[in-house]
Amino acid sequence: MAELTFACMDAQALPWAAGPTLRFRLRITAPEGVRVHALVLSCQLRIDPRARPYSDAEAQGLDYVFGAPARWATSMQALHFATVGVTVPGFTGTTECDLMVPCTYDLEPGLGKYLHALAEGTVPMTFLFSGTLFEAPAGGAGVQVGRVPWDREAAYALPVVVWRELMDLYFPDTAWLRLRRDTVDALLRHQARHAVPTADELLTSLLAAQAPAEEEDGLCPTPR
Repeated sequence: MAELTFACMDAQALPWAAGPTLRFRLRITAPEGVRVHALVLSCQLRIDPRARPYSDAEAQGLDYVFGAPARWATSMQALHFATVGVTVPGFTGTTECDLMVPCTYDLEPGLGKYLHALAEGTVPMTFLFSGTLFEAPAGGAGVQVGRVPWDREAAYALPVVVWRELMDLYFPDTAWLRLRRDTVDALLRHQARHAVPTADELLTSLLAAQAPAEEEDGLCPTPR
């Protein structure tokens, strides 16, 4: 079967989608003389946190994900970003297609905390490809069906500003926290009892009330 090569050329925040979506532009190249009838791709996206440096402020944010920098040699591991699929129409030579990747801003998983901590630079990503290739045999009729092996991959440096733009489009100046249902019920009861207009104001007031006690006990955390 033909050995295809892959590259990621660009990434953009997709406006007006049902949910936050990144659009990655892929370039796929087939060997000379090969006719691809169709290509059904599966793509796993990974982040390699070790492939970039971090500022002191970013390192403080990453403490929630990997611990202190002294532990990063063992604790900093690749993060799974997404697994998505795309069907590519027939082509010869080179073609390009869009890979749509749904995203979230949930700060509960490590991935959300990691991206939230980044202030600038790029996010080092690796695209791992697999799938089914429908190929026209050389000098013959019919179609050959084969697999795209998992060793097909491409690297891409996603600009942090693109991620920020995406989150600002769908969650302007906000982020998401996942809470247990009973915790939410208790917060709502407290909010109603004290006539606090929003959940944000409720949590801010609770944190403010806790701060003096932490300072007296010497437990007030260093601001991040």
